[in-house]
Amino acid sequence: MLKIARREPSALLLAGQLLGVLLYPFMTGQVGRPVFSVFGIAILSLVVLAVRGTPGITWVGALLGIPATVLLVIQAVTGDDTLLPYSSAIEAILYFYAAGALIAYMLADHEVTRDELFAVGATFTLVAWAFAYIYTVCQAIEPGSFTAAVDPSGDRTWIELLFLSFTTLSSTGLSDVIPIKSFARSLVMFEQLAGVAYIAMVVSRLVGLLVIGRSKVQ
Repeated sequence: MLKIARREPSALLLAGQLLGVLLYPFMTGQVGRPVFSVFGIAILSLVVLAVRGTPGITWVGALLGIPATVLLVIQAVTGDDTLLPYSSAIEAILYFYAAGALIAYMLADHEVTRDELFAVGATFTLVAWAFAYIYTVCQAIEPGSFTAAVDPSGDRTWIELLFLSFTTLSSTGLSDVIPIKSFARSLVMFEQLAGVAYIAMVVSRLVGLLVIGRSKVQ
């Protein structure tokens, strides 16, 4: 596993995130989400340790990942969601940090490797996860920030908020989970801007470099 992480770290991260999307529906109850988040942090921690970088990058990842993991383990053991906003806030920072590190990695040179292509998808999932955690914090601070077709007045589940994040970031906009409070709408607008900027600045650059590289080979 470590060899794979060193050779294709972004591919491992992307596979882990997508596996999490498939596994979470089977993790029900109060214990399910903390266990799911610990699984995600474990994958992310492996990648942070494997990706080449300065010692400071690894330390920042550890400083964010360790307290988040501790809080999630406490939630899983006690079944109490009191610490959920705090763990979600740390996780959001951790995932944004990892996404920023991957973007810097993709923009570091003018050559496109296979791992950088996997990094395109991995970065997208990281940002989607980060905003889902932000929505979790928003809902905890201001209940009723989001509504949905099913149980409109209830709190939105983690998978609903993650679904909202994916549809917003990808500009799909299915609108079955929507923000109804002003601050929640502001957060969604930020994610819409992030999605457009990511495609315009990062994805288009890598596609352009890939096309130029192939034309030179020919």
